[in-house]
Amino acid sequence: MNQWIAVGALAFVGILIPVGMITVSYLLRPSVPETSKRATYESGEVPTGGTRIRFNIQYYMVALLFVVFDIEAVLLFPWAVVYGDALAAEEYGLLEALGPMLLFVGILLVGLAWAWRNGAVQWAQSPRQVESQRNRP
Repeated sequence: MNQWIAVGALAFVGILIPVGMITVSYLLRPSVPETSKRATYESGEVPTGGTRIRFNIQYYMVALLFVVFDIEAVLLFPWAVVYGDALAAEEYGLLEALGPMLLFVGILLVGLAWAWRNGAVQWAQSPRQVESQRNRP
């Protein structure tokens, strides 16, 4: 039960510090209301155009694929260390140590193949590709 007291104290301090900082900041900051502070941009630039800009969805797809494969790389490094230790200690066989990671990488490769087939990683299309897509049933 003493461990839960430490967890509760840590949670209390973890909430108290940010709330205290926000409260002190609210009490000490100067309040100078100006109409320019309510503008879209506070950098001193006069805003031009609308605030809604349409972005190409391709940017989001590339970013999403980057995050997925970046996380894969982050998970591969600790696994490689454990894999080397497991084989050195001869606790596990080759398939028991290598199998789960091969399955993980295989699932990611299937996802990459699906994204590739659907054109998620294709940045620009040539006129011939656009024409061939129009002729598809």
